[in-house]
Amino acid sequence: MVIISKPNNFKIAEDFNLREFICTHPEHDHVIVYPELVEKLQKLRNLLDNPIYINSAYRCPERNRQVGGAENSQHLHGTAVDFLLRNHFYDIEEIGSMAINIGFTGIGYYNTHIHVDIRELPEGRTNPIIWDNRR
Repeated sequence: MVIISKPNNFKIAEDFNLREFICTHPEHDHVIVYPELVEKLQKLRNLLDNPIYINSAYRCPERNRQVGGAENSQHLHGTAVDFLLRNHFYDIEEIGSMAINIGFTGIGYYNTHIHVDIRELPEGRTNPIIWDNRR
């Protein structure tokens, strides 16, 4: 895990920079990000052969409340990313399957984006936690 206040715009993977992972709270500028999350996200981006546009990564508790995030959201821990579903040749379920094959353990489907995370699964569980919030 890496925690940085006032992050720079430096590359942390071939196609991602640190700024993409910062909290979107308007009054401060900090980030928590796990290298494992970035590595898996880069693998997914390579499979998609298309950019991944992150619209939410790390969230501080205040920002998480503001956006209506879950009380124990993976975003609070720097272990989750939501990204937009634009310019992709695959449908959301295909992207979800790719994410599962890469090793993401949480997948959420939404109308405009997909959520992927690297949460620790409950003891004895091996399959990822998947939910569908599309309307």
